[in-house]
Amino acid sequence: MRKNNSSGASPLGKTKDSSTRKKKVTQDAELELLQRLQNEKDQPGFIKYLLQKGYSIKSGERYLKDIERYKKWLDKQNITQEVVSYNDITHYIQSKKGKVKQITIATVLASLKQYYNYLQELGFVTENPTLNVQIKGVKRRILHNILSTQELEKIYFDYKRVPAEAGNSSKISLSKKRNEIIISLLIYQGLNTNDIQNLITKDVKLREGTIYIKGSRRSNERTLKLESHQILDFMEYTLQVRQTIINETKKETDLFFVTQGSSLKLQNVMQKLMGKLHKQNKQVQSVQQIRASVITGWLKVYNLREVQYFAGHRYVSSTENYLINDLEDLKEDIGKYHPIG
Repeated sequence: MRKNNSSGASPLGKTKDSSTRKKKVTQDAELELLQRLQNEKDQPGFIKYLLQKGYSIKSGERYLKDIERYKKWLDKQNITQEVVSYNDITHYIQSKKGKVKQITIATVLASLKQYYNYLQELGFVTENPTLNVQIKGVKRRILHNILSTQELEKIYFDYKRVPAEAGNSSKISLSKKRNEIIISLLIYQGLNTNDIQNLITKDVKLREGTIYIKGSRRSNERTLKLESHQILDFMEYTLQVRQTIINETKKETDLFFVTQGSSLKLQNVMQKLMGKLHKQNKQVQSVQQIRASVITGWLKVYNLREVQYFAGHRYVSSTENYLINDLEDLKEDIGKYHPIG
């Protein structure tokens, strides 16, 4: 019902006072909402994270809606957010193509990037799976700064040659020996963080010189050969280093890799290790980059089905994503479509 305008002024007319009042009311409402969002105990942590990063309330609420839709998609796919990979993100992005505009897809990707930054800060994930996803054309090629086999081996041997840091020399020496084994598995067997985390002692068969990687919802099981120089290091770790850490921490676990803290998870170990490798060699960016480099190198030596087995890919199409004609072509492609730096 329309109100009677006793003043005789047009109900649509705007005065300086009315616009000022409107502005003040809007500001008051935003301040009230901001205070409520920051104070509510049941407020999602992601919203608080965004507000602390300086995002507006409107942006925060939009990001949260994007994440809620993303979580529903994950539930349908039977995937948990902690194990999401680059391929899962691209599949989700591709599921939106044709339904919404490209600019909307770009906004959704921005929301996902911030959300995984948030999970990474909390320690729930070690890497941001959205890092190398780009929208234009949603290229299926895996865009990483690919390292050659020689460059990968140099990373490994350079780390081995670096003396342990000063401090509690015994403790640091133990962690360095463990980390050398982890790096070797990244570089020679192309394992990812989950593979390394889930290894148990009986998976490592030193007499046969092999290592067994369990399958999961997203990967196939496989048995991979160890390099001859790895076997001696594995023996030392198994018989001395691991047992010493177990005794010192009083842990009861069959996990192959153990931390020197209270947690059984390797998130902090992997984060610190990748930080050290990057400091040692600025080309090193992530576990994903190293794995992509290893798979790319395999494809130069073995056939597609063999590499599919080595990588644990459930579908050969996943392996095909790594096919390149020439290493320099890929580096040029990276510079054109996804400059890193």
